[in-house]
Amino acid sequence: MKVEQIYTGCLAEAAYYIESKGEAVIIDPLRETKPYLERAEKDGAKIKYVLETHFHADFVSGHLDLAKKTGATIVYGPTAKPNFEAYIPKDGEELKVGDVTIVVLHTPGHTMESTTYLLRDETGKDYAIFTGDTLFIGDVGRPDLAVKSDLSREDLAGFLFDSLRNKILPLADEVIVFPGHGAGSACGKKMSDETSATLGDQKLLNYALKADMTKEEFIKEVTDGLVEPPQYFPKNAVMNRMGYESIDDVIARGMTPLNVAQFQAVWETEDALVLDARHKDEFVKGFIPGSIFIGIDGSFAAWVGALITDLNQPIIFLAPDGREEEVVTRLARVGYDNALGFLKGGIDAWVEAGGELDTVTEISPAQLAEMAENSGFNILDVRKESEFNSQHFEGVENFPLDFINRNMSNLDPKKRYILHCASGFRSVIAASILKARGYQDIWNVPGGFQAMIHTSLPVSAFQEQKTML
Repeated sequence: MKVEQIYTGCLAEAAYYIESKGEAVIIDPLRETKPYLERAEKDGAKIKYVLETHFHADFVSGHLDLAKKTGATIVYGPTAKPNFEAYIPKDGEELKVGDVTIVVLHTPGHTMESTTYLLRDETGKDYAIFTGDTLFIGDVGRPDLAVKSDLSREDLAGFLFDSLRNKILPLADEVIVFPGHGAGSACGKKMSDETSATLGDQKLLNYALKADMTKEEFIKEVTDGLVEPPQYFPKNAVMNRMGYESIDDVIARGMTPLNVAQFQAVWETEDALVLDARHKDEFVKGFIPGSIFIGIDGSFAAWVGALITDLNQPIIFLAPDGREEEVVTRLARVGYDNALGFLKGGIDAWVEAGGELDTVTEISPAQLAEMAENSGFNILDVRKESEFNSQHFEGVENFPLDFINRNMSNLDPKKRYILHCASGFRSVIAASILKARGYQDIWNVPGGFQAMIHTSLPVSAFQEQKTML
């Protein structure tokens, strides 16, 4: 028996590969199929099942393409109603894979179809549970992401309490917990940096598994501090339930090289968004006016999903040389399938063709501290509200990047705004969006809060973060 976690840091997402006697299972795969196909091929194994723990909201799963390419059966838990062929087992049903057994444990709460898969080894001993978003290391799934549910988040939290107490906690302490996400995911609020642990450890350390916790206390604890999920979450959940275009077609279209003239033509005729995925330091020095920065080396897919409100938005892009397919793939992971090509030759080709460049003015933390008493500008902290509340500079306004599209109209286009985040990545995203929307006197603080804290700028007392990041 082989059990491997395939972890993708930018989405804090874990897929799983299980193999026994030449048969394999993939649990919660990402959109691209190549890593899973290659892993099975390495073992000479045939993928028998693609197991889905639920209709994911934070990414588009690869179940359809993977099943089509391998002949594997897609499996969802009890009550799931996908718009495509899939096997819906009964609660407690056993699936055989080589010499091992996978038991279907219906664990509603995060969503009503949420299911945990219990792996029993060749001897019949309970070995591990693959919990999806039901149970994380240090946390449980948020109960407010169900697709078209008439249940409140309190109702779902109640189901989650029962699922944990009746299906998970009775299992042996040595059973390994393999969750669907780790720290950094918006699917929970207190997740550990660890991506696996024993159930015994979780019984001791996970706040949601306290033996003396009542259902009412659990519901209050799990729902307290929840903030609005990213706008793309319900859209991805619908794609996972209804189906989507093949990733191969999406990549082929997005990998179209465009010269400057073609790039400009697509921009105009398709009303495309120009996405610049280069490093932030390169972007601020010179970028195509009107383009939006979201760097490929940051939490690229998550910020695309948070900020680009239309999944069908035509997108043309600039990328670091050789990483064009990575951009298209990571867009598709969160449902943005309408990439129409990239600028061949990048920013150098644009300049050589006579194209204009814009820049973002930057001010060092030390310079900002010297100017702090001036009243001709406003400082905006674009971190999340929870980060701002934990500690911030006095006199600074919180302007979370997550909600920039909603709150942008509150700014005065005639004023100067100086932006900072934690380290400088999100503030450049915010600066690019504001400049593209006509706010021209926008400055950025490189290094962000982490660098500014070492200056004389007055800072508030530290408060522990109590809300979901």
